[in-house]
Amino acid sequence: MAKKTKKIIALIYDFDGTLSPGNMQEFGFMKAIGNDKRAFWSENTQLSTQNDASEILCYMHLMIKYANSKNISLKRTSFQSFGKDIELFKGVEEWFSLINEYGKSKGVIIEHYINSSGLKEIIEGTPIAKEFKNIFACSYMYDVDGRAHWPAVAVDYTAKTQFLFKINKGIESVRDNKEINKYVPEQERKIPFRHMIYFGDGETDIPCMKLIKQQGGHSIAVYKPRDRKKKTVAEKLINENRVNFVCSADYSQDKEMYKVVTKIIDRIVSEVDFTDLLAEHKEKAKESNTTQP
Repeated sequence: MAKKTKKIIALIYDFDGTLSPGNMQEFGFMKAIGNDKRAFWSENTQLSTQNDASEILCYMHLMIKYANSKNISLKRTSFQSFGKDIELFKGVEEWFSLINEYGKSKGVIIEHYINSSGLKEIIEGTPIAKEFKNIFACSYMYDVDGRAHWPAVAVDYTAKTQFLFKINKGIESVRDNKEINKYVPEQERKIPFRHMIYFGDGETDIPCMKLIKQQGGHSIAVYKPRDRKKKTVAEKLINENRVNFVCSADYSQDKEMYKVVTKIIDRIVSEVDFTDLLAEHKEKAKESNTTQP
């Protein structure tokens, strides 16, 4: 009997601008330190430019700097409390159960992942954190008093691609650098790239969106509803053949995002069933040849 293909589909999301209309630092954290978001990001760009440094590491440095200057706690629980204030796009909180149920009706398992340059600790505090199989994002190391003092993981646009391979091979550890480079035959990998759907909104997502698309998966460029500038950026990506679809960031059941994703799921299921049918017929023919005199 030919082995059936695993029916697992991975939905992989950027966070800022994809599930939320703003940068996650601009909600609870900015309120706590009393800083203007434009001033914060301007200083971050200046710091990065002057030192030829990673903008991701710079913002992580500035968060610690400003928190210490304002005597704001930066324990993991503090970050998580900032996550509670994050605004989400319309329909996001209901999205996961809707898509999970749709997948179940088609006989597939849907797994959700975050792949973000934002902070894992803040995402952990959002009401949707429980929906994700894994959250790949920036994070801090903590001292003996439980306070953030040094970056543990910094995720830029190129680092994001490594997490796609971890999802592909079923690796959950961020620190792993052995299993990720180990050869695994395509048919033995947990989630093939062609069974992935990537959601992203900006430049940091381009390598991931293009990689997924090139490997037979599907990428969706997301833009803030009624934001013409963001829509133009997203449309540029599809015109450059870097993504498959462009959708407004409204995750409600009757909107385009839901319709596009369910159609993709239908196609993946159909392709898996067809591949299994081919394998079954090959197996039958092989068995027939071995039993004939």
